[in-house]
Amino acid sequence: MPSGFQQIQRDEEEDAAPHEPGLTPTLALSVFAAVLGSLQFGYHIGVINAPQKVLEAEYNATWLRRWGVPPAPSTVSTLWALSVAIFSVGGMAASLAVGLLADRLGRKRAMIASNALAFVGGALMGLAKLGPSYTLIILGRFLVGAYSGLASGLVPMYVGEIAPTRLRGALGTLHQLAIVTGILGAQVLGLEALLGSAGRWPLLLALALVPAALQVLLLPFCPESPRFLLAVRRHEGKARDSLARLVGAGAAGAGLAALGAELRAPARGGRVGLAQLLRARRYRQPLLVALVLQLSQQLSGINAIFYYSTSIFERAGLTHPVYATIGAGAVNMATTVVSVFLVERAGRRTLHLLGLLGMLGCAVTLTAALNLQGGAGGSALPSYVSLAAVFGFVAFFELGPGPIPWFIGAELFGQGPRPAAMALAGLANWSANFAVGMAFPALEHACGAYVFLLFAGLLAAFALFTYLRVPETRGRTFEEVAAAFRRTPSLLDQEVKACTELEYLGAEAPA
Repeated sequence: MPSGFQQIQRDEEEDAAPHEPGLTPTLALSVFAAVLGSLQFGYHIGVINAPQKVLEAEYNATWLRRWGVPPAPSTVSTLWALSVAIFSVGGMAASLAVGLLADRLGRKRAMIASNALAFVGGALMGLAKLGPSYTLIILGRFLVGAYSGLASGLVPMYVGEIAPTRLRGALGTLHQLAIVTGILGAQVLGLEALLGSAGRWPLLLALALVPAALQVLLLPFCPESPRFLLAVRRHEGKARDSLARLVGAGAAGAGLAALGAELRAPARGGRVGLAQLLRARRYRQPLLVALVLQLSQQLSGINAIFYYSTSIFERAGLTHPVYATIGAGAVNMATTVVSVFLVERAGRRTLHLLGLLGMLGCAVTLTAALNLQGGAGGSALPSYVSLAAVFGFVAFFELGPGPIPWFIGAELFGQGPRPAAMALAGLANWSANFAVGMAFPALEHACGAYVFLLFAGLLAAFALFTYLRVPETRGRTFEEVAAAFRRTPSLLDQEVKACTELEYLGAEAPA
């Protein structure tokens, strides 16, 4: 272990002294209420896949009733593709508004207000049988995608700002845990025996209204982010009250003093907009790290697995591919639970790197297994290897690349640039998500089973970037991390210290 990381580990152990605030009932309630938005996000990702055949039949019948002639197969395919892809378009469109809403309304009120999109979108999809079904579903998917774009930025921001330093990683991982729980729930409920039938699919699409309503009911009882109240609103009394509710009255005074010292640091500055964030040199290194981490999540190939896992399992020769897909979702959720406990022990950078390298190995294994399918005298071994490779791919994803990019982006910036940085990170994530969803069928047609070697190459590149450029933020306050990017060590120190060490990453001249 490099000496810089050893020092970080020693410092972190000192930081986790007994006086450090723990998990209080109010903090637990606040995190739970916030990640209900992440649960909706995940549900909307997974809900559209299971009832595909049922919805395509509904589109066909609606077109016939409306126009008097059946649609061409290409028309139904186009409407279906639009129903899937419009979700990401809504997410991209809304992600840039995260910073504006977070500062104008506050973190908590912005999450409450964004549920208006969830309610309208869910209602349109739930009532789709009463009108032109494909029109209402496509419009509803766009609106819930816009909601998810806001939630993907607001939830990690709020949770990161209210969590004590030593719990920030574990609590931040709950955003991803809620997403994968939503995906798995949608996959199970989408089975034809449950809600994925011709008569019950409107209820399946509208069911996310339940967590939306619960979030709107619970969030008013949760405190606003003390950082927001002190740094943006300049309300010291309200910030103290919020801290008292989150960490207890005894720790509120010390917490407010520490927070005030962080926010008064010269490195903090005032609110930073998107244009200033992109122009200022001092933000380039942390912004590059945040964006590449988001790209590593989406360009890893995980959505190719999620979107097309059933067809992958069919090609592998499995008898019941839909249950294998649900099994992958269960592995997805179980590994995320493990990462909750590991992230504050192993560290962000270590888990992210381990996850990328594990996915790389699984991608190569899956490619080999798919190419051996049908050979070796009809052996079933390649089918089982394919299944194990997909499960391993999903497990390694949730170990690091799944949860970590969502909250480490918030850790890399001080209070001023954080909303704008989270907005750009969200835009990068949603754009890459959309690109993979649209490009994968064509890539698979052109490359066959070798398509996963393309993802293996990207995973290798992202692993190298993580090893060379991503810092370890575990146990560090937001402002300590932000200040570390601006330090300018001597040339000798740069030569003898690893460039991955936090103290020496991104040294450059001021803006």
